Amino acid sequence: MRFLSRVLPALAAGLLLLSACDQNQVFEKNIDLKSPAGDPYVWAVQDKPTFEFDITDTTQRYDVYFNIRNAADYEYYNLYVKQTLTAPDGKPVSRRLHQMLLLDPQTGEPRGSGTGDIYDHQILALPNQQFRQVGRYKLMLEQYMRQDQLRGIMAVGVRVARRPAGSE
Repeated sequence: MRFLSRVLPALAAGLLLLSACDQNQVFEKNIDLKSPAGDPYVWAVQDKPTFEFDITDTTQRYDVYFNIRNAADYEYYNLYVKQTLTAPDGKPVSRRLHQMLLLDPQTGEPRGSGTGDIYDHQILALPNQQFRQVGRYKLMLEQYMRQDQLRGIMAVGVRVARRPAGSE
């Protein structure tokens, strides 16, 4: 019992510290991918993950990142992703095609962080974004590699963070 009384406060403090690590983060969510047949690590062309997040401060600038997790057996050095950002009123704010380099094209070495055969990438997709309306935004991602079943992409996600004061 005495052991628990010493461990629990330290554990609670550690959890509080972890949750306070990034005070600028507004939203982050990742979605594991699988084919329509249930095969893991496949991004099907018809699978268009959509992320919804709330913006309460229209005077603030934000950075929007794409999170990509890929397996080492991903066959390409790049990934094309088409993005559609929709405002709370249902009108599109932006549509754009992004090319992300997951491997170095010269050496074939993986970019991002990871060990073994799994690599994580956080790629700045929409820097210095200003949201002009308060409310819930939707960000839809589509793989644009012209393959019905894109193997080796394990998960995709979105992170929205307030830009630190003074950053241009």
